[in-house]
Amino acid sequence: MTIPDSRVRPAPSDGAADTAGIPLPPKKGNDTGVKVLALAARNPFFGPLAALLVLIVLFSVTTSTFFSAQNFSVILQQSVVIGTLALGQTLIILTAGIDLANGAILVVGALVMAQLAQGQPPAAQFGILLVGFLVCGGLALVSGVLVARFALPAFIVTLGMYTMLTAGARLYSQQTLVVPDGPLTVLGTGGYLFGVFQITIGVFVVIASVIVLHYVLTRTAWGRHVYAVGGNPTAARRTGINVRRVLLVVYLVAGLLYALGAWQAFGRSPATSANVFGTANLDTISAVVIGGTSLFGGRGTVIGSYFGTLIVLVLQSGLTQMGLDPLYQQVLTGALVIAAVALDQFTRRVERLA
Repeated sequence: MTIPDSRVRPAPSDGAADTAGIPLPPKKGNDTGVKVLALAARNPFFGPLAALLVLIVLFSVTTSTFFSAQNFSVILQQSVVIGTLALGQTLIILTAGIDLANGAILVVGALVMAQLAQGQPPAAQFGILLVGFLVCGGLALVSGVLVARFALPAFIVTLGMYTMLTAGARLYSQQTLVVPDGPLTVLGTGGYLFGVFQITIGVFVVIASVIVLHYVLTRTAWGRHVYAVGGNPTAARRTGINVRRVLLVVYLVAGLLYALGAWQAFGRSPATSANVFGTANLDTISAVVIGGTSLFGGRGTVIGSYFGTLIVLVLQSGLTQMGLDPLYQQVLTGALVIAAVALDQFTRRVERLA
């Protein structure tokens, strides 16, 4: 009777074995699609970057005015406020939260700064800027406390904050305020690159903010904690991460970014009122989702969110130059958001099966 040798493994089902019964390396199949999905999962901003380049090429071919230094300059100037707000929104969404009050916080901070700046010399605007950052940071921290300490849903908390702050801004000031030139409007100043491409200090500031936040999120312990809390807060807590502290800091940093957005807004226009940036919350959510950040938390990048901001602006600019009605532009933007969420869900399923 022959006793099978347990040291010899059975040949695989595809027959890839030599005469000694030792399996040969499996044949490599066509796994290009899986590799692309894996690459997209590791670098979520690759997809938005590719989409942005495709749109630029498409509108450059279909219109005669899109591909110009002036048009690209205008798009970059338009990106500074929503792009900055989107950075704060990204931090909160990475923790599986959402902020519907970011635009309202910006407006309240801008109104406070504009009111304090009336009749003051330019030198006083440095202190006024500090007050604006304290106001925006404090308001966002209130949301953070309610979410982190009292375990209230971020959607409900920020919806309530949005409602209260929108009404509060109109009660605080019912007129348009104009800030005098000085430090509050300095981000709107700039010059020309290569003699033709106009660029402002605000563009450099938002790009620098993207780079700094990307480094913090990908190269520091705090950044890893943010992703961990968004991916699985229970597991993060068991590994010793102070989930409440992470959430509080995230909301505080987001609030400071909203204050930076208010400063950027003064660079775009020295006039402000309670009626501006009414759709900033939806605009930033669209930019973040299109930029590859998952609404379920734990996945995304600030680089992708800025690319998402540019995608929306490029889409609006290109379709406008093609003569398409603005309402259709909103329809296409909404379709992009749905497609981005669907792609995120599909990617998650593929990762679970892998």
